[in-house]
Amino acid sequence: MAPRRPAGAGSFPTPVERDAPKIKPDPADLYAALDLGTNSCRMLIAQPKGTQLHVVDSFSKSVQLGYGLEASGRLSRASMARAIGALKICQKKLMRHQVRRIRLVATEACRRATNAPEFIQLVERETRLQLDIIKPEEEARLAVVSCAPLVSMKTEQLLVMDIGGGSTELVWIDISRVPRVDRPRAIMRLHTGFNAGDSMLPGAKVVDWISVPLGVATLKDQFMDVEDDAARFALMSWFFEENLASFSPYRDADGVREGFQIIGTSGTVTTVAASHLQLKRYDRNKVDGLRMTSDQIDGVIQDYLAMGPDGRRRDARIGRDRHALIMSGAAILQALLRVWPTDRLSVADRGLREGLLYAQMSADGVLEDGPF
Repeated sequence: MAPRRPAGAGSFPTPVERDAPKIKPDPADLYAALDLGTNSCRMLIAQPKGTQLHVVDSFSKSVQLGYGLEASGRLSRASMARAIGALKICQKKLMRHQVRRIRLVATEACRRATNAPEFIQLVERETRLQLDIIKPEEEARLAVVSCAPLVSMKTEQLLVMDIGGGSTELVWIDISRVPRVDRPRAIMRLHTGFNAGDSMLPGAKVVDWISVPLGVATLKDQFMDVEDDAARFALMSWFFEENLASFSPYRDADGVREGFQIIGTSGTVTTVAASHLQLKRYDRNKVDGLRMTSDQIDGVIQDYLAMGPDGRRRDARIGRDRHALIMSGAAILQALLRVWPTDRLSVADRGLREGLLYAQMSADGVLEDGPF
């Protein structure tokens, strides 16, 4: 089946624009968002343009901050050094663009590490950047907000999943009472909180959400002693599913099909999409908003298993930074699709950074015709 974009995608706000600006932007218009995760350090610098973000500069690097955290409970010196090296590059970009409106956050690795306070102080001393360790709810909320443009107007029940390096956030949202044309906007209104809403307007209802402390890096570390590739994958997938037992929609998901949409945002999901499209050079415009069936996703995962570790390492569609983590991410994805089989999985090349930017700009009221 040819990939399709969901009906209504891009209704509000329009997709993030990433073309290089022709004129140097006014620093007063710029916003920055940085996400230091368990595996990667990523930053976007953008300005509001109509109802969308215009990305001026970006940065992404694998730093493996959580390497060894599962065993020791601490961030290693080497991991902290890699992260600080990446943060120094980000700091130079922020200075060059003279950005003043900045939100810099750290997630699961810093939430779990016993020496995280010392690391945060070291970062400030070495880079003059102040990292905020955010709670799982805020991480989940921002991931949801970033995906608002991909919500179909036909969707009534929405599951947003964000597969990170150290944790996976799942948010189930009921938008059946929201007028179809306003459904993406209703999702955007959640940026202030999962209980937020205008009493005069029917809003999106968060049925349940969960932050599972298993991501591509932490799940891989827990099963690294299993030598057989296929057995390790199966064990990871079933173990992740066991950790969903406290998520209330898990028990009520049988038969959910009509009006149900899953949006996946993560390197795992975009890599699977790129593999499905046979992209040897990644193209965000082809991946972001792509709709894949569970059969198509399963086909890619079976292809990964057939390759084995050496084949995945050489596969240009996966990439050098992703090959060691793709099977743990695929195990999570397979578990989710086993519980909620759907033909509405939408691929989102967007996440925490975009959510941080939308939240800052919405709070400042600088997005035209915004939902607030």
